[in-house]
Amino acid sequence: MNLIQGIKNFFERRAFGVCTAIGEKLHMQSSVIRLFFIYASFLTIGSPLIIYMILAFWLKMKSYIHSRRTSVWDL
Repeated sequence: MNLIQGIKNFFERRAFGVCTAIGEKLHMQSSVIRLFFIYASFLTIGSPLIIYMILAFWLKMKSYIHSRRTSVWDL
């Protein structure tokens, strides 16, 4: 059981945060959204994983762009 808990903690700390971001927008628990991605991946032979990776890339780019933006008032 300790190995499974360690793997779960590893992925929760180092995951892209896509399910958490979607959960915050929709006011849902991220675990429900993770289960949706897992079940949909099994039923559709992995196509939600492609969508997940696109969303992860988009979130990373969004945070990078917003962190680099400076204001006019910062002169």
